[in-house]
Amino acid sequence: MIGRIEQLVKNLPQEIDAVLITSEVNRLYYTGLQSSAGTLLITKDGQSYFIVDFRYIEKAKAIIKNCQVELQSKLTGQLNQLISKHNINKIALETDYLSVSEYLRMKEQLKTQLVLDTYVNQQIKCQRMIKSQKEIDLIRQAQKITDDAFAYICGYIKPGMTDRQIAGKLLDFCYCHGSQRPAFDFIVVSGKNSSMPHGVPTDKVVEEGDFITMDYGCTIDGYCSDMTRTVGIGKISDEQKLIYDTVLAAHKAAILAAKAGVSCRQVDKTARDIIQQAGYGACFGHGTGHSLGIEIHESPAFSTADETICEPGMVMTVEPGIYVEGKYGCRTENMIVITPDGCENLTASPSDLILL
Repeated sequence: MIGRIEQLVKNLPQEIDAVLITSEVNRLYYTGLQSSAGTLLITKDGQSYFIVDFRYIEKAKAIIKNCQVELQSKLTGQLNQLISKHNINKIALETDYLSVSEYLRMKEQLKTQLVLDTYVNQQIKCQRMIKSQKEIDLIRQAQKITDDAFAYICGYIKPGMTDRQIAGKLLDFCYCHGSQRPAFDFIVVSGKNSSMPHGVPTDKVVEEGDFITMDYGCTIDGYCSDMTRTVGIGKISDEQKLIYDTVLAAHKAAILAAKAGVSCRQVDKTARDIIQQAGYGACFGHGTGHSLGIEIHESPAFSTADETICEPGMVMTVEPGIYVEGKYGCRTENMIVITPDGCENLTASPSDLILL
């Protein structure tokens, strides 16, 4: 993690004397420590302090190398001592992660001016957009478990079992093969429930002719994977086959379009145009993909509104879909990392239609 704090300090506006990091995700990003508690104070003069309670102090001392680790006693008093020691007049906050109540509490207790300007928050987001090789390797490890889980579950699914049973088997496999936690709540939806992009597993019974959409991911050292596959049960209808082929064509085209120098909006348009031309434009109501890393949804996104230019090191999902209300839905999702001349596919699972 050496270098990330220095890079943030380098980009601080002249009037900002320090940054206060309280979110779990940014604590992990800047210190390497996964914890449910802790406060990171980064000062403009190059001194950084991580204050954490007894539960994490031993682990923090062992892991954190880029700032001074202190045992939390009375947090407000400790912060005020550091504010005085470093003559801190203005502290920037993480506006994306701060609740109103937290801000009001800090405003009342800390003896300095709190800055809610989004500039520093944006700098943090920009740093996290570009993944290091270590971050990419962790995402790759998480995806390996995700791919293996798909191969396993395809041998398990049969008519008569429920979506909830399938989700449970997926989760169990991922845990048993190294995932530290699910990257998000698994989506396993069959039949008419598959028309809901973020449907939840229920006791709906899998039947012949169903589509089953499975959207799930694993986590390694805080970094997420994300993959979606839709499979068919037995014989599917001609319209289902058309929908699957259309989604797959959009998926493949978007991956080919994703490269350094191309806007996120253009990648989205590449996929969206194919679905629109097939007559299902109104059935594709979400973005074509999103960045991910420590969080399952990060910036930027392949969407109609995001003009961000793709850069090498961005890890993105590509996940177009078609959802026919009350009938069925289909989505195919891979993870890619942007490279100077294209992208690398991090997902090994086959994307062609599988009938079980």
